[in-house]
Amino acid sequence: MSFHRPTALALAIALAAPLASATDTPLTQLPYTPSLDVQAMDRSVDPCEDLYRFSCGGWMAANPIPADQSRWSVYAKLANDNQRYLWGVLQGLAAQAGGSADQRKLGDYFAACMDEAAVEAAGAAPLAPWLSRIDALSDRRELPALIGALQRAFRTDGFLFGYGAGQDLADPERVIAFVTAGGLGLPDRDDYLRTDTKSRELRGQYRANIERSFELMGHSPAQAQAAARSVLATETLLAKARLTRVQQRDPYASYHPMGLSALQALNPQFDWRAYRSAVGAPAPEAHNVNEPRFVRASLSWLAKAPLAEVKTYLRWQLARNAAPLLNERWQQAHFDFYEKTLQGTPQRKARWKTCVQLADAQLGEALGQEYVARNFSPELKAKVLTMSEQIEKAMAQRIQQLDWMSAGTKAKALEKLHTVVNKVGYPERWRDYGAMAVSRTDFFGNVLAGNAFESARDLAKIGQPLDRGEWGMTPQTVNAYYNPQMNDINFPAAVLQPPLFDAKLDDAPNYGNTGGTIGHELIHGFDDEGRQFDAKGRLKDWWGRADAKAFEKRAACVSNQYAQYTVVDDIKINSKLTLGEDLADLGGLVLAWVAWQAQVQGQALPNQDGLTPEQRFFVGFAQWDCSHQRPEAARVHARTDPHSPGRYRINGVVVNMPEFEKAFACKPGSAMTKPDAERCRVW
Repeated sequence: MSFHRPTALALAIALAAPLASATDTPLTQLPYTPSLDVQAMDRSVDPCEDLYRFSCGGWMAANPIPADQSRWSVYAKLANDNQRYLWGVLQGLAAQAGGSADQRKLGDYFAACMDEAAVEAAGAAPLAPWLSRIDALSDRRELPALIGALQRAFRTDGFLFGYGAGQDLADPERVIAFVTAGGLGLPDRDDYLRTDTKSRELRGQYRANIERSFELMGHSPAQAQAAARSVLATETLLAKARLTRVQQRDPYASYHPMGLSALQALNPQFDWRAYRSAVGAPAPEAHNVNEPRFVRASLSWLAKAPLAEVKTYLRWQLARNAAPLLNERWQQAHFDFYEKTLQGTPQRKARWKTCVQLADAQLGEALGQEYVARNFSPELKAKVLTMSEQIEKAMAQRIQQLDWMSAGTKAKALEKLHTVVNKVGYPERWRDYGAMAVSRTDFFGNVLAGNAFESARDLAKIGQPLDRGEWGMTPQTVNAYYNPQMNDINFPAAVLQPPLFDAKLDDAPNYGNTGGTIGHELIHGFDDEGRQFDAKGRLKDWWGRADAKAFEKRAACVSNQYAQYTVVDDIKINSKLTLGEDLADLGGLVLAWVAWQAQVQGQALPNQDGLTPEQRFFVGFAQWDCSHQRPEAARVHARTDPHSPGRYRINGVVVNMPEFEKAFACKPGSAMTKPDAERCRVW
């Protein structure tokens, strides 16, 4: 699920190794794996005891986590195959003469990124102008302009807060300015505050990484140690003012509309006019400040802290955001903490992955046109739209049959359902990159130009009519999302490829897999967060009081169930954080089952591969999330990821479905069964 809160926009850059593996070569076409892969199964496992292991045990044995990954899954493998395919596309564009303007930009961008000798020769020189600006700071009144310039160049909320365009939560037709909390270098605000042994060790490792970065900037070891202590103290102060991740899931907790005068009143000493001029924003009256307490605290610190302390903090945030764009020493320092320590990843990614990922991030819809032209057909789009319509029809039936919802709330739920827009494959209007300059010889400059282009494009939306055709993901992204303010579901072309959607196979695994995903995204419009938005995307309570209580009771059943599951060590699932995704997983598969039953009604379906059609539905569902992860990554994601681990996204769903119990003839008392009175069911 996603709805637009402009938060950290720093590029998630794959850290490059000096050389790609000899077996790591571009793909000229996407490989085929069926959406129900019998080789991925482990038939020695009783599905009534562990459907996940029965469906995915073979896959897990045959697909160890690659050395450059912290987690590995069917989705991640498909995304990696897509990257290798896009590598071939970009490599070809870089080598060809001519082509369209966008093709030339893609080729030049990729060529500059892949010129490792030039990146190494440049060293840390690209940082020098920015460090000089920070060093030259002599008057606190210059800070708003400096912070705005840094945010525009590096497109991040790392410099205290973020500033961007977003739909007004009360009036989604209105695009206003958002001020969002940021400023932290650790994954979660609680990483600064927890007192357990592992958290204290993590902070020590983080402090060592900060010291290393300051030494790379030319500071002595003693100076670097003092700087690291200062940075950690500053970020701890900021963390204390942040909302928790669970609190952030309440849209009302993040909605604080303010005019210019109220924004200025948060701290009269911060010149928002100078800041907006530097970041390139208009002067809108309407703002949403998602965490006023944090903004007050951060601006108060900015106004009172010694200027030397502020400059130290800005240097660190600059180094942290720029490190992956610099030479080998900087990349390695960044990797050692953010990938190896935090995620347990033993090896850096190949350089081509960095360059594909950056091209996707900064020229994504230009690259998307190349991907779609080669891999997405009108027939595939029509099939997915048909499946979406069937699942929406199933949802309408479910709503009408609910015994816990009143007629008035049902009518409003159906109104919302019938206004959902399904976006499939790619946007109807492609993004224009004409204003983005690209050089074949300046990698760092290209990234900054891309940041400036996207920042300007985003900020220009403030005060303008809403563009409902805009997408938040590129077509080549292996993912999908629901946006409650748009009330739309977005299925990029890449998530509709085998082994996820497989036109060669029967309906059962496709409805279990892609049908479950469609249902999942649809349910997000009615989960504990999405249900608070009405048919027009407004943050508005449309529920009867008794209906809301009945929903909360049923949602609590799911939350209580998932709270019992262990992620790693003694860490349990934070089911208040994962509730929306857990509800979507369960409700989505229920809808997919109803839609599949309607699709095959009256048909005599044969058994295949030793599985009945019903069993194929559930195995197809389970195999979408065959996955495993390193213990370090599991710890981080248990604290920060709103999704439960793969095993529980499968077993935790089917234990609530009598259809599963019947399909596999499970006996009462088996692990994958519950008495009817104990099953969780919302929709």
